[in-house]
Amino acid sequence: MTIDRILQAVRALVSALRVIAGVLLIASIAVNFANVVGRYFFNYSIYWAEEVMLFLMVACVFLGNGVVAWSGRQLRMDVIVGMMPVQVQKVLELLAELTFIVVAGIIVAFSWPVIRDLWMFDQRSQSAELPMVIPQAMVPIGLSIMAFLVIVRLLTGGDKAPSDGPGH
Repeated sequence: MTIDRILQAVRALVSALRVIAGVLLIASIAVNFANVVGRYFFNYSIYWAEEVMLFLMVACVFLGNGVVAWSGRQLRMDVIVGMMPVQVQKVLELLAELTFIVVAGIIVAFSWPVIRDLWMFDQRSQSAELPMVIPQAMVPIGLSIMAFLVIVRLLTGGDKAPSDGPGH
């Protein structure tokens, strides 16, 4: 597989992540809006709304972070790094990326037994009765996607295609 084909596949993945994160955010807003209307106009609140909104936001953040990882715009404390020579900055940036990959891998490795147990015991949320494996799986899935995209960015030099909007 050539680098161009890899980058094309990654661009498709990043586009899909943008759409999914947007849909999850809109769904969260819709649930909140319905709950507000129900509460203030019909004196009825949706008892599971807060829980579902939280799960939707967790999924939105962890899946949407893949877009951030691909663009290399992660939140960093790099004021001191910015004052160093360019070569030192590059080395420290690479070290930060490699540290992220290792830490993400460790978190993913330690989270899968928890995910497996949630699946096996069919643990459900208190209000909405949703399987807890779904929101909990967003953490390792999101971190795996982020680590994969950082690895591809490091190996290919990132996306040199013209920007088609924010975060690209």
